[in-house]
Amino acid sequence: MTLPTSDAPEAAPRGFLAEVKDAVTTRAALLVIGVLALQLAFITSYIGAFHHPKPHEIKLAVVTPVQQLTDRTVAQLSALPGDPLDARAVRDEATARKQIKEREVDGALLVDPRGTADRLLVASGGGASLSQALAEVVAVTEAAQHRTVEVADVVPVDAGDSRGLSSFYLVVGWCVGGYLCAAILAISAGARPANAARALIRLGALLAYSIVAGLLGAVIAGPVLGALPGSIVALWGLGTLLVFAVGALTLALQGLAGVIGIGLAILVVVVLGNPSAGGAYPWPLLPPFWRAIGPYFPPGAGTYAARSIAYFRGNDTAVSMLVLAAWAVVGAAVTLACALNRKGAGGPAKGAEAGA
Repeated sequence: MTLPTSDAPEAAPRGFLAEVKDAVTTRAALLVIGVLALQLAFITSYIGAFHHPKPHEIKLAVVTPVQQLTDRTVAQLSALPGDPLDARAVRDEATARKQIKEREVDGALLVDPRGTADRLLVASGGGASLSQALAEVVAVTEAAQHRTVEVADVVPVDAGDSRGLSSFYLVVGWCVGGYLCAAILAISAGARPANAARALIRLGALLAYSIVAGLLGAVIAGPVLGALPGSIVALWGLGTLLVFAVGALTLALQGLAGVIGIGLAILVVVVLGNPSAGGAYPWPLLPPFWRAIGPYFPPGAGTYAARSIAYFRGNDTAVSMLVLAAWAVVGAAVTLACALNRKGAGGPAKGAEAGA
C-alpha cells in the first residue's frame, strides 16, 4: 500500500544568520552593547581613581609659639610642589584639636622652635590612608629641614574597624539595597508605574524597606560585629535616608528610561559614586575628577557622614545629609512626574510595563 504524499514544498533550511537574528533581537544586542560600555566604564573609573593616589591640599593646621614662625611655616608648607597641603595658622594646640574633631582640618603640626622635634596630630577615623599620607608628606618636609616629627592619632579608628573602611562598606551595602529594591519593584511589576497612585505605593514600599535596611545595617555594623562605633540611632537615620535616596534615584531613572534606568542607576551609584566616595582613599588623595564629584554622589555623602557619626560625634554632616536629601526629593519628584505624564499621555494601564 502506497501512502499519499503532500504536494507542499519542503521549507528551505534557515541560514545561520537568520537563526542568530531570531535568537538575539536588535533590542537585546543594543542592551548587550550597553552592558559592555558599563563594564568598561566600571574598569576605567575604579582604576582611574585608585591607581595613583596623590595628596592634594590636605587641610593642615599649624601651631607655633611665635607668629612670625607660624607664618613662615604655613608659607613653606603651602608652597610644596604639587600642593599636597593646605596649611593654615591656628592659635594653639587646643584649637587645633578642636578643629580636627570638628573635621575642619585633617591634622595639625605643632612646631617646637626650642628643639628639632615636632608633633603631628592626625585623625585616622577620617581615613587611615589620609592620615598616613599626611604623615609621610610632613615627615619628608621635616627631614629636609633636619627636623623630626612624632605622630599622634587623636581620633583613632576603632579596634574592629580595619583602616577605617567599615563605614564605607556599610554605605556600599545600603546603596546596593536601595537600587536592588527599586529594580525588583520594576522587574516584578513594570519599570514605569501606570499612575501617580502606583508610583506613591512604590515610594512607600521603598521607604518601608529603607527604614528596616537602615536599622539592620547599623545594628550589624555596630553591636553585632563591633566594627563601627557611634550612635546607632544616627546611623539608622543616615542609612534610611541613603537607601531611600538611591532607591528613589533608581525609580526615577526607570520612569525616564524604562528598564535601562537600572543600568543608569548602576552608572551613577556604582561606576561613578563608589570610587569617588572617599572610602579606600579619602578625597584629598583622589584625582581631580573623582575628588570633585565625590561629595555630591550618594556613596560619597554617605561615607563622609558615616565616619562623622562614628568618630567625630556627628560633626560636619550637614552638607552630606542635604546632598542625600536632595537626591531623595528629586528622585521621588521625578518618579511621580513620570507617572503623571504617562497617565496624561494615555499610557497603558495594564500589562507588565504598567504594573504597580
